[in-house]
Parts: sequence; C-alpha cells; structure tokens
Amino acid sequence: MLRSGLLLGLFWEFGAEEGDEVAGTPRIMTTASWPQVEENTDMATASKRQKTPEMPFVCLTDFQAQARERLSKTTWDYIEGGAGEGFTKEDNIAAFKKIRLRPRYLKDVSEVDTRTIIQGEKISAPICISPTGFHCLAWPDGEMSTARAAQAADICYITSTYASCTLEDIVATAPRGLRWFQLYVQRDRQLNKQLIQRVESLGFKALVITVDVPITGNRRHDIRNQVDLKTNLLLKDLRSPKESSGPCLQMSSIDPSNCWDDLSWLQSITQLPIILKGILTKEDAELAVKHNVQGIIVSNHGGRQLDEVLASIDALTEVVAAVKGKIEVYLDGGIRTGNDVLKSLALGAKCVFLGRPILWGLACKGERGVEEVLNILKNEFHTSMTLTGCRSVAEINRDLIQFSRL
Repeated sequence: MLRSGLLLGLFWEFGAEEGDEVAGTPRIMTTASWPQVEENTDMATASKRQKTPEMPFVCLTDFQAQARERLSKTTWDYIEGGAGEGFTKEDNIAAFKKIRLRPRYLKDVSEVDTRTIIQGEKISAPICISPTGFHCLAWPDGEMSTARAAQAADICYITSTYASCTLEDIVATAPRGLRWFQLYVQRDRQLNKQLIQRVESLGFKALVITVDVPITGNRRHDIRNQVDLKTNLLLKDLRSPKESSGPCLQMSSIDPSNCWDDLSWLQSITQLPIILKGILTKEDAELAVKHNVQGIIVSNHGGRQLDEVLASIDALTEVVAAVKGKIEVYLDGGIRTGNDVLKSLALGAKCVFLGRPILWGLACKGERGVEEVLNILKNEFHTSMTLTGCRSVAEINRDLIQFSRL
C-alpha cells in the first residue's frame, strides 16, 4: 500500500507508448521529455528516429543521465541535491579518484568469490542498499520494487522510516530478503517502541539509527522548489495499519535532543543489533564502541546535511582505526564503480551501501532497473578483484591502495 498518494500526484504522470512492455507502464513525464518535432519535419522520419533502440546501460552514470530526463525537475532536485553549496556531495565522488590501486599479478584468479557476511548474515557481495525515503517519487511501486530487486540480488536493503510503502507490504513482496530498518528517533518514545517492536515482528535483522539529522540540512534546491519537508509533502503515519488513528506524524517529529545516553534505552527494548549511521570521527567511533553498538555506517548523508564535512571515504580510515576491529564498519556515499567498492574494503569497510544510484535505477526501469544497477556494480567489483589479484573479499587489504600525491 502506498502511503504517499499526494506525492504521486505531484511528481508523476502515467501513460503508455508503443514499445512499453505492459500497457500503462508508468513514465515520469516532463515537457522536456516529450519528443520535439519541428513543423516542417517529416513525421515518418521523426517516428522512425523515436523508435531507434536505446543504447544499453553499462555503468551507473548511464542510469543517472536517463533518470534526470525521466523525472520532474522538483523530484530530480530532491533526490540529487546536496546541502549548502554541494561541496561534500561532489567530494564524496571526487575523493575516490585520489586513491590509486596497486594490483598484484601472477595469482590464480580463475575463481573469484565476492560473497561476504554482515552481522552474521551471508550476502552475495559487499554492495547493499542505503535507506532513502519516498521511493514512490521514482516509481509507483516504490520500496516494494526495491525490496524485490534486493532479494533477487541476495543483498541487504535498509528500509527507511519514511518509506512510501507500508513495512508489511515491503516484507510481503520480498519475504526472503535480508532487511534492516533505519530509524529516525522520534520525540514520542512510545512511537519509537512500537516501531521497533513492529520491525522485529516483521523479521528485520538490525536497527540502523541515523545520528546526523537532529534537524534537516540547508537544502537550497528544495527551498527554491518550495518542497516543504516538514508539512504536506512528507506527511507520514508511522503507526502500523492496525494502530493508525489520529493525526499523521511528520518529519519534524525527529527528536533533536537524542544523545548517547538514549542508546541504553533503545538497547533495553530490542534484541536487534544496533548500527549507527552518520559517524565521521574517531571520537564518535570510540563512543559507539563504548556504548556497545554492533556497527557503524560512515556517512555524511550523501552531502545532504552539513556541507563541507569530510567525504565518507576520507573519514573511513580514522573510524576503522578507532574501533580496533571490535565492531563492523560500513561506508555510504559516493560509490559509483567497482573500484570504489574495492577501495572502501581495502580501507577497512565491511560493506558499502548505495543511495542515489538505486533511485536512478528505479526511475529508469523500476525493479529491473535496481537489479541492473546492482548487477553492474557487482560485475565491476568482480572485475576489480580479479585484476588486482584478490580471490576473495578476505584478501582485500590496505596494501592494494596508495593515495595519489596530486
């Protein structure tokens, strides 16, 4: 069940055209996406040109370009925009290019295994899906399509507090998928408790607490587009369908007073592993270990919260060093290629998580698009492992990389 009909009305138009697999296949339409034909252009030629087969998607940025054409400007800006001047958003990607690879050759790489284990669960590759809200902005089935693709790829999908589908529907559509739940701690403690008990009963395997959003960052594109994150666009009832009664809860209900001491209360009401998302410094990493959490996602929220912080990959080393192997460390932000995945693991990440690229795939082809994004990255990672002489994820280490002197 979609929870955001208002969003669909604002950002989507529906239609079908010749060549769609199913009549009524959703397409995100803008005036720029309509074929433009000059008055004197031969219509048969124009029609023939429109039916020219599209080039295949071969990398993640191919999906980015196509998604931009298919989505409305408001939706694209919401998904793609960063905070402030967008420095951190861009640096997340650029920082990877400062790292060079040191391949080892004459090793038997006839068999290369990308599988790994996170929080005791096996996954096909250390490439998983970050929590992002309101997938219905990109595709009508929203998170249900994302969950099915994650299940097919045999990787972990972190479902957002602000998913546009009910948690029950997400689980029902992909019952065998590995799922973690991302929680924005709400002011109402009883609501937090209900949410946690609900995800436990639905089979989610970990609780991911986002720590870098006491308030929403300064997202200029959303302000210009008058996307009000605190009112009508992101209204969301966080209670289960059976419990829903009374007013909807809004994004402004996130508790800005949430602090380290509150972790003990969360730990007292759940047996799920607790993972903190948004840690960037050794000081906070040490506190995470002290407070007995089970994992850290090094993340700057895709550059959407505080601009001019470290790129995620640049913050990874000090966080990994601080935890001293006591808890698992993951990375989110700027992953665009298989080499990026390899570099992250070489610097100590157990796994990486994808945000925007998943939404690009969803916008282009729905479930199939997300599957393609994941498969492209998994194949690139397999190639990167092979060409650097790594036969298993366990063989990826710091010796594989060197920071550029440029």
